[in-house]
Amino acid sequence: MKKALTFAAGMMIASTAGAQTPVLTVYAPDYFTSEWGPGPSIEAGFEALCGCDLQYKPGDLLPRIMLEGDKTRADVVIGLNTDVTAKARESGLFGPHGQDLSPLTLPIEWADETFLPFNYSQTAFVYDKTRVDTAPDSFEALLAAPDDLKIVIQDPRSSISGLALVLWVKAIYGDKAESVWEQLAPKILTVTKGWSESYGLFTDGEADMVLSYTTSPAYHIIAEGDDTKVAAIFPEGHYFMVELVGKIAATDQPELADQFMEYVLSEEFQRMIPTGNWSLPAALPRSEWPEGFDTLPLPQKTLFFDEAEAATVQKEAVEEWRRALSR
Repeated sequence: MKKALTFAAGMMIASTAGAQTPVLTVYAPDYFTSEWGPGPSIEAGFEALCGCDLQYKPGDLLPRIMLEGDKTRADVVIGLNTDVTAKARESGLFGPHGQDLSPLTLPIEWADETFLPFNYSQTAFVYDKTRVDTAPDSFEALLAAPDDLKIVIQDPRSSISGLALVLWVKAIYGDKAESVWEQLAPKILTVTKGWSESYGLFTDGEADMVLSYTTSPAYHIIAEGDDTKVAAIFPEGHYFMVELVGKIAATDQPELADQFMEYVLSEEFQRMIPTGNWSLPAALPRSEWPEGFDTLPLPQKTLFFDEAEAATVQKEAVEEWRRALSR
C-alpha cells in the first residue's frame, strides 16, 4: 500500500511538473522540421533559453491557418514567403512581430512590421561544369543557347521556386515575357511539380541545368566536397526569395512568442541557417558566413516584387508561361 501511495505521489508530481512547462506551438514546413533541416537545432537552442517546450506542427502553412482561423493552435508560423503573405495579412490572424529590423542584412530594404525575415536566397540556374563547357553568362545568352541545352524547371502552379521563375522573367522582360518563354521552351526537358524532383533529375545527370537557388552549390561544396555545381549569375539580376516568420495575434503564449521572434534575429539562430537550410541568414553579415558560403558568386542586382506587386502580376505571369509551353 505504501509503495502504491509513493508511486501515485510521484506520478502526480511528474504530471504537475509537466503541466507547468509552457508549450510554444510553431507551425512549420515539413523540410524545416526534418532531421536534415534547421528545426531540431533551433528547437534545442530555444528550449535552452526559454525553459519551455517548443513543439512543431509540420505541414502546409497557409491553408491550415486559413481553415483553422481564430481556433488555430499555432503561436508562431515559420516558413511563409511573400507569395502568400498578402492572404496571410488579410486574414487578420497575425500580429506585429515587435522586433528591431536594424540587424537585417538583406539585399533589399525591409520594413514589414508583421512578417520577419529569417533567411533568403535568389533564384538561379545551376549547372554542372562537367556537362556544360560554356555556361550562359546572362539571361539573353541562355535564350540564345542551342536547344540541346537541357533544363529542368518547376511548375509555378505548384512550386514556390517555379512561381519565382515566372516572376523573375516578368521582372526582367515585362510585356515580352511570353515571347521569352517561347524561346526558352525548346530547352526545357521537363517541368516537375516541385523542386526536389527537378534537382534529382539534375544530380542524376538527366539535365544540364536546373532551376534552383544561388546558394544550392554550397551544399555540394560543404557536404560533398564537390565544386562542379555552379549557379550561373546574370547581369540582368536575380529574383529575391525570402522566408518569414509571423506571430499569431491571439496566441495564449504571447511572452514566449515574443521571445521566439527575438531569437530569430539572434546570432545563434542565424548561424544555424546556412548549413541547416542551405540559404543565407537574414541577419548575419557576409564576413560571418561559414566557409563555402563566403566564396559563392552572388548577383550584383536583386529583382523583387513586393506582395502587392506580386499579387498584381502573378496570374498574368503564370498564364504567359502556360500558353508558351503548351504550343
